[in-house]
Amino acid sequence: MKPRLNEQTIRTWARLVRTETALVDQVQTALKAAGLPPLGWYDVLLELQRAPGGELRQYEIGAQTLLTKYNLSRLVDRLQREALVERHACAEDGRGNLVRITQAGHELLQRIWPVYAAVLETQFENRLTTDEILSLERILNKLA
Repeated sequence: MKPRLNEQTIRTWARLVRTETALVDQVQTALKAAGLPPLGWYDVLLELQRAPGGELRQYEIGAQTLLTKYNLSRLVDRLQREALVERHACAEDGRGNLVRITQAGHELLQRIWPVYAAVLETQFENRLTTDEILSLERILNKLA
């Protein structure tokens, strides 16, 4: 193992982290300006919408969204209070919860997406060529 990293590696890593943060901040700002909830709500609801039957075990949501157990539990509680999800005990394992998206959750996703997509278009898609996007995808797949 190298005792010291190349300076270019350090600069590029820092730039990647800053860029991701800036892009997410822009999405969050646009959602707030539109009177919509934070991006975390969208992430959870989207994973549920994509799941078979519109439901996942709570720990599966955490794995797919990278939210901590504590933050996910609080977020699911909030989504449930807003009637965007329903939570019920898992039949196979009484200790686990299944979380299911509601019709209101589907509708919220449809309201959030145009705002989110507009930021992605202006701050990402319009700044890169198709080839650059494909190259970035390949690079990120290598890192994943």
